[in-house]
Amino acid sequence: MTVRLPDHITLVAVPGPEDGERPSAVLLDGRSGEYWQLNATAHLVLQHLLEGASDADTARALVDAHPEAADRAAADVGDIITRLKTAGLLEVR
Repeated sequence: MTVRLPDHITLVAVPGPEDGERPSAVLLDGRSGEYWQLNATAHLVLQHLLEGASDADTARALVDAHPEAADRAAADVGDIITRLKTAGLLEVR
């Protein structure tokens, strides 16, 4: 599976408000001016996928960041992909 952002969508990282917090991100639609805020988990997932990581590798990265969520990491990755794709923010091939 390969993912990419549509040409009119821009990913902008937003630093965490406190030292040590993972950044969240915003996806900006250059055509409509709409934006969507991603929490740190969705940002981590999207970054890994955009860098070419597989679903399984992305789930492992999620477990590394949140060991307490190991039982649902794969489902969370799938859910994030589905939501971004449904919103037209992610192209999946």
